[in-house]
Amino acid sequence: MPHRVLVIDDDPTFCRMLEGFLQRKGMDAKGVFSGEEALLTMEKETFDIILSDYRLPEKDGIELLDEIREHHGPVPFIIMTSYADIRIAVRAMKLGAYDYVTKPVNPDEILLSIKGAMERNTATIIQQEQVVVPVKVSNAENGYLTGESDISKRLQEHIKLVAPTNISVLIEGESGSGKEYVAKRIHEQSNRSARPFVSIDCGALSKELAASELFGHIKGSFTGAIQDKTGQFEAANGGTLFLDEIGNLSYDIQVQMLRALQERRIRKIGSNHDISVDVRILAATNEDLLDAVGRGDFREDLYHRLNEFKIQVSPLRERPEDIPMFCAHFLQQANQELNKQLAGFAQDVMDIFLKYSWPGNLREMRNVIRRSALLSTGDRVGKDALPPEMIQESMGISSRRDLTEQASDLRSVAGKTERDMIIQTLVKVNYNKSKAAKLLKIDRKTLYNKMKQYEIE
Repeated sequence: MPHRVLVIDDDPTFCRMLEGFLQRKGMDAKGVFSGEEALLTMEKETFDIILSDYRLPEKDGIELLDEIREHHGPVPFIIMTSYADIRIAVRAMKLGAYDYVTKPVNPDEILLSIKGAMERNTATIIQQEQVVVPVKVSNAENGYLTGESDISKRLQEHIKLVAPTNISVLIEGESGSGKEYVAKRIHEQSNRSARPFVSIDCGALSKELAASELFGHIKGSFTGAIQDKTGQFEAANGGTLFLDEIGNLSYDIQVQMLRALQERRIRKIGSNHDISVDVRILAATNEDLLDAVGRGDFREDLYHRLNEFKIQVSPLRERPEDIPMFCAHFLQQANQELNKQLAGFAQDVMDIFLKYSWPGNLREMRNVIRRSALLSTGDRVGKDALPPEMIQESMGISSRRDLTEQASDLRSVAGKTERDMIIQTLVKVNYNKSKAAKLLKIDRKTLYNKMKQYEIE
């Protein structure tokens, strides 16, 4: 099939001459005399390449190039002009034009330019059609997907080993790495699987209400206690209580927590009677609790009570072998949720996924793929649907992995701006400003002032 070429020039004589020349060379060429006519024509027909004069009545060729790319994608575009201005060439090339030729047009030159543009376009199409099709998820069990890397296999072995026991488990890992998933798997493979699994985010508990939420209260025990409340310990009786971000508990609550674990008894606020509870404790944290013990922020006796068995959940960037499988899994979920039929990912997208640092781990991956699936209009997720920060990191711009590997002390960081360091630290501690200030070795007031200074929300 001959290449379809759209010729755009406000000089009818030249336009028809070039149209006829290209037709004699075996191409299917069509000439129009203005940018508006070209846009109307492209609404009805498709073309393999566009030859456009720079000086057009309504808009210049560069404006037309920008509009065509916005509405019709990256069609190969060659600018023609009598004004041999290098600045025009630079602007055209930056916007994606393939070539820039000056009038009078040399026939051999224009043919060579068209041939080069079509060869590059064909290579691009072939590369874009290299699709990573989601594999059939064969190891998804009860809605959970396990990875295939050695790290993931070792994690599953530890879960299988500790699940049947009543040992307390401390689960450590970065935010979004799947700590709650590990806790649920332990519960489901335990002898308590038929009993409640109760999850509570300790980071969301205020100091005033933490005791009430964990242990309950009786009506009238404090202002606002208008009725009896069952605490989470009592709600999880016979089952498993998962304490997420355990390091956020205040010292007073840590004391009460230790008593509950040691004596297996709790007392509601305002009550004179203890309640016996049989609860298995699984705790999770995105920081090193041993460091918190050393700083005096966490009780050492509670730490050892929780840390009867430790499971370390590795960040996604340390197990790249799992990335294609998880991408496929989340894309299948997105297809169902958004009523899409996306077959997979363009090869350049998967290359970016494999190189990206994934600071938000699986939670970030799920959100990125859902967003990209929503934005995708073809049969696969393309690069243009990805968040800008992923594209930037793939180009070596402001890599967050580099920031993570730097020390957290602001006074010892060289070559990184304070703003980047503060943002990275906030992400690392899930936006807990007290923890961020400690890691940065500044006081909380200073952190707030710097956040205001750098417009960090």
